[in-house]
Amino acid sequence: MATLRRFLDFLYGLSGICAALCLITILGLIVLQMLARWTGEVFPGAPNYAGYAMAAASFFAFASALGRGAHIRVSILLNAVPAKIKYVMELWCFGIGSTITAYFTYYAYEFVYFSWRFNEVSQGQDAIRLWIPQSVMVIGGALLTICLFDNLLHLILRGEHRVVRDIVESHAE
Repeated sequence: MATLRRFLDFLYGLSGICAALCLITILGLIVLQMLARWTGEVFPGAPNYAGYAMAAASFFAFASALGRGAHIRVSILLNAVPAKIKYVMELWCFGIGSTITAYFTYYAYEFVYFSWRFNEVSQGQDAIRLWIPQSVMVIGGALLTICLFDNLLHLILRGEHRVVRDIVESHAE
C-alpha cells in the first residue's frame, strides 16, 4: 500500500511539474514570436501552440492543485457543520466529483479517438493532427479522476481526505 501511495503522490507531483513546463513553453513561444516579428520573420502556428500549451497546463495542474488544496471549496460551510454532517458532505462531494470527472474522461477519450480515426487536423497554419493536443485533456482528466477517487477511498477508509491546504492563512486578531 505504501508503494501505491508513493506512486500516486509522485504522479500528482509529476503532473504539476508538467503544468509548470507547459507555462514555461508558453513563455518561450511568446519570446520566439516576438523575436520573429523583430527580425521580419513569421513563426507560423505560434498562437495555436501557445493555446495548446495553455490547455495542457490547465489539465495537468488539476490533480496537483487538488492535492494541495488549491481548488475552490466551500470550507465556510464545511467548518460550520458538525463532524458527521461534514463527513457525509465530503463523501458526497468526492463521490460526485469522481463520477463527473470519470464521465468527462471517458467522453474526452471518445473525442480524441474520433479525431485520430478521422485524421482531423487543425485549421491553423500549423495543420497539426488534433488528437495530439487533445490527448492532454484525457491524461489530465484521468489524473484528476484518480486523485478524486484516491481522496474518496481515503475518506471512506481513514475518515479524512488527503487534501491539505498549501497556504498560510492570516487571522486578524
